[in-house]
Amino acid sequence: MDRKYEDAVPTPEFLIKSIAEQGYSLETSISDLIDNSISANADKIEILIDPDSYPFTLFLVDNGGGMSESVLKRCMQFPSTSPENSREKADLGRFGLGMKTASFAQTRRFTVISKEKGADEYSARTWDVDYLKKKGSWRILVNTREEILEYLDKYRALSAGYFNKFDDFEPNTIVVWQKLYKFEDYLDGKDRTDSLKKQITEITTEYLALVFHRFMERKICPLKIRVNNKFIEPFNPFPISQTDLRLIESKQKNFKSDIISLEGYVLPVRSIQESKEIHNIWTTKSRGLMDMEGLYIYRSDRIILFGGWNGIIRKSPRLQLARLKVEVGNKIDDLLHLNVAKSQISIPYDLRMGFLKYIAELKEQAEKEYYNRGIRKISSAKSDSVPHLFERYATNRGTQIEINNEFPLVQHIRNSMDHEQQKMFGLLLKMVSSLVNKLGRVNEDDNRLNNSPESADESDLYNTIQKLLSSGTSKEVIRQAILPALGYRLDNIPPHINQLLNLKND
Repeated sequence: MDRKYEDAVPTPEFLIKSIAEQGYSLETSISDLIDNSISANADKIEILIDPDSYPFTLFLVDNGGGMSESVLKRCMQFPSTSPENSREKADLGRFGLGMKTASFAQTRRFTVISKEKGADEYSARTWDVDYLKKKGSWRILVNTREEILEYLDKYRALSAGYFNKFDDFEPNTIVVWQKLYKFEDYLDGKDRTDSLKKQITEITTEYLALVFHRFMERKICPLKIRVNNKFIEPFNPFPISQTDLRLIESKQKNFKSDIISLEGYVLPVRSIQESKEIHNIWTTKSRGLMDMEGLYIYRSDRIILFGGWNGIIRKSPRLQLARLKVEVGNKIDDLLHLNVAKSQISIPYDLRMGFLKYIAELKEQAEKEYYNRGIRKISSAKSDSVPHLFERYATNRGTQIEINNEFPLVQHIRNSMDHEQQKMFGLLLKMVSSLVNKLGRVNEDDNRLNNSPESADESDLYNTIQKLLSSGTSKEVIRQAILPALGYRLDNIPPHINQLLNLKND
């Protein structure tokens, strides 16, 4: 006997509105569509919208391989592929839901128009939530030839109305979003227009420049993205052309059926000051160094996640110079819990300890570099007329820091002293410099700083110790506080000074 059952077909309107809430923003939704364009071998993409024309209509157009009508029909289904299917290495897809969920996160009606490369006739399909609500069943609209021509005319007019049009551009796939409800339903009048302009011309372009920078930097068929009048310039968060960008030794780990690689980079300390400029190589226009510290997870050359440490460690001002490049393939998406929006990822427990160990090494190096801020770089250039309190010098003990004797305040204090006071003041400056070298962790091996004492004149040191002893300072304080602060150990104190200390009794 057949088991009794009930149909559980979901209401189309409710389900679509629910699955659309997958953490998409406008820029991540557009990125999901660009993933499809790249997978279709497109090297030119147009993103066009008139923010002064209401209701807002966005066109995303590419010159990829396009789709036949049968392929288009399949791609418009929910979902179009299984997440368990094996994928080509360059395939940026995941669930077979991306185009639909990304589109429904921004609009309640979208159309896909496509033709195979070299063909003449387009076919088109439309998802319309209002139509689904009216009919109460899962129906995709099949667009008429007249509707397709109307869309094409609107696209061509909009494209021609902006500067920097592509030469020899064949639009093979066109995605049309009609009425961007997050702007139109929740904002009024000029606010919605201004908000959309900022979102498209600033936030979205900046995001795409970072997320797809590798595709735009390719030597062969680099990806070109046009947003209205503007061509997007790639932003590489790892500007390897800078010789003082330091790479920490990379690591690789086999994980299930894929390989994960880690490459830590430490930005030079000069980036702290240079990043304050609007246009610089270290940060995007709207982000600072702290916003951009942390992980950059690449999946098939596309950035999935950037900025922050994904809960592994906390952000810190001392780590703003640390960036970790993580390379993953597309075969372990389920193990990394990649979400539908391809904007979040989780580090599995069995990888987490390896990440922590590598990040600890990167953290140490980044903190050392951070402590160099405000200290003049080793340079023979005479154009730097601004005095610095500290200077760096290359010595046989590595890079050392010293207080600049020509710093105006130091000169003023010294000039106000008599000869004996100047000698004691000089000794104090040497002690401060020695301690700064230790606390600042400028060298990779702090113990190396203690191999040789600071270069104080031994006769001045001898005379100063005599005065300290005569004023009541104990030899124990001199041995345990003053001499170590100058870099001396018990085994390298000059004999005549050691004798002086041994001759005196508390």
